[in-house]
Amino acid sequence: MANKLVVVSDMWGAKKGLWIASYFGYLQQYFDITFYDCQQLGDIDVPISSEENIHAAFVNGGIDAAVASLLRKETEPAHYLAFSTGGTIAWKAALRGLPMQSLTTISSTRIRLEEQTPDVPMNLIFGECDEHKPDLKWAMKHGVALEIVPSFGHHLYTDEKIIADVCLRLLEKVTKKVV
Repeated sequence: MANKLVVVSDMWGAKKGLWIASYFGYLQQYFDITFYDCQQLGDIDVPISSEENIHAAFVNGGIDAAVASLLRKETEPAHYLAFSTGGTIAWKAALRGLPMQSLTTISSTRIRLEEQTPDVPMNLIFGECDEHKPDLKWAMKHGVALEIVPSFGHHLYTDEKIIADVCLRLLEKVTKKVV
């Protein structure tokens, strides 16, 4: 039986997510994948889909609604791969008891505002030029390592080189044989 992988989108969901197909291309042979569009999880419906409006909708209740929705939908342990706002949603859901085997977040800048850390193996990836990434003080306080990718900004998760690297590491987790 394949390992389960839950993928949680960035704030744009499927609307601007053609890059997500690259992740699925690498991972679908090895994982049973469930995909969640952040906007659907958070019941986000804004009349004008600007970055500012969508961001405000998430900050003003959408993240909490998405966390609650994810907790209702997922009850079995799984690996999680989450992007930007999706990473914040997965982080908060883990704190509320979402069963996770591992958490890989990419560009989840809002986690820098978190005071608690989920007890789950995690890989937190950020672009060096992402001005909203957590700082070293935050990482030390939370006992987590930040992986900083040089010369990339917030949207590094859409780059093919990053996609291949992240997928390879996820695949290594599930294909390693314990001796």
